Amino acid sequence: MSQQVLSKTTERSIYRVPAIIALVSGVGLIFALVGDGLWDVMSWLAVGLPLAVAAWVWWPISAFRRKATPASRVLD
Repeated sequence: MSQQVLSKTTERSIYRVPAIIALVSGVGLIFALVGDGLWDVMSWLAVGLPLAVAAWVWWPISAFRRKATPASRVLD
């Protein structure tokens, strides 16, 4: 029984952030259809959220690879 509870908790924690990002993105698309001015700015921010999150996650990986590159050249 505890294995099932642990499994459900893990699935919830895995899918929580992607679901929130998808929801905010969808709301941003609706904002783009609703009006102009402030609505457009809110839609740009909401639709740009996945790109910002991807850049935030990718940046440390890229920095790590840049630091690792000279060491790998020495070994070749």
